[in-house]
Amino acid sequence: MGGGIEPVKSVADPLHARGCVLLGPEKPVVIVSVEWCEIRNESYDEWRSLLAEAAGTEPWRVLVSATHAHNAPVMDAGAERLLRAASATGSVCDPAFGTQAVKRVAEAVRAALPAAKFATHYGIGQARVQEVASNRRVVLPDGRISYARMSRCKDPTLMAAEEGTVDPWLKTLSFWSGDECLIALHSYAVHPMSYYGQGDVTADFPGLALKAMRASHPGPLHVYASGCSGNVTAGKYNDGSHEARLRLATRLHEAMAAAMQSTTRHSLSTAMLARTELRLEPRSSPGFTQAALEAILADARERPFSHCLAAMGLSWRARLARGTPIDVCALHLGKASLLLLPAESYVEYQLHAQELAGGTPVLVMGYGESAPGYIPIERAWAERDTNLHDWCWVAPGSEARMKAAIEAVIRR
Repeated sequence: MGGGIEPVKSVADPLHARGCVLLGPEKPVVIVSVEWCEIRNESYDEWRSLLAEAAGTEPWRVLVSATHAHNAPVMDAGAERLLRAASATGSVCDPAFGTQAVKRVAEAVRAALPAAKFATHYGIGQARVQEVASNRRVVLPDGRISYARMSRCKDPTLMAAEEGTVDPWLKTLSFWSGDECLIALHSYAVHPMSYYGQGDVTADFPGLALKAMRASHPGPLHVYASGCSGNVTAGKYNDGSHEARLRLATRLHEAMAAAMQSTTRHSLSTAMLARTELRLEPRSSPGFTQAALEAILADARERPFSHCLAAMGLSWRARLARGTPIDVCALHLGKASLLLLPAESYVEYQLHAQELAGGTPVLVMGYGESAPGYIPIERAWAERDTNLHDWCWVAPGSEARMKAAIEAVIRR
């Protein structure tokens, strides 16, 4: 689980891929949220290509997002191939299982198409989430900057500090057939982690919130996607206890229910998918060059997780060498938009997209193509964000490229 963080000991929750196919005058659009940690590189391409084939569309019209629950798989078949070729001690994933899983989802797409329902309306609602999200960045009493407020936190100083930069709103995009709600996609920007490290596969507190929504609002398919939350956790409100997980789930469920209650419906007369290519540069600081990553992978003295990190970095570099860009896409419905952004993008990108859209609500799904790892803003580099010591394979300067891509699809 988590790209080599720990092995599976038990399955607390079955993990799901939930979504829909939008059929219309143009080629279909597939939207799917997967309760995995990340899907990266050729594994991400596999998801898009197989689901595109099943839906009769093009891969770039398949919007795949992972929820980023850490107690779940990171799928990167290229990285695992490198590990096995090097006889390394670490293991990122089981590629055979990854292919089996996406084939099952593709078969579900095929089975769903003959039973498609006519969508007459779409709806958009939002609700403020109370006491769940907090930024990792904390200004300490002496003025120093700390990035140490992780998903689980027991430091009283960090827990007492202000929430910092977050998007406090959960947004819900829904599709309706008359008065029947067919699907409700809920998105909120926070790392979906409460307690972990015990070997239990789980969708964590968003999974519990979805279960509660199915009970309180039966009928529609409820889907959860994580927004841009590379630098946003529940640390201010989560001490890692079982009770804290239940509190976080309850607060998220309450916001989902409130967003459904506040939903405004509009006639569904147009759906335009905008696309642009994003090209990010590889990180070349000490320890992240091609040669350095290869040396780590070949060194038997390195710990298994270091092997995994090196293999994922090399898999990302191989993708760049092939010249494969990242697709940034936005689905425009008239009075609401859905935006898919890559990897562990910082929350400022989500806020930037909403600012660009003016009064048009934008529901953001993060953790699309997750190969880059963290995509920080420039301030994080300047302040030496300690989270960037690993799991970040992009060079400084990515903020301008990300914002340009967001502007290209939002203003289109």
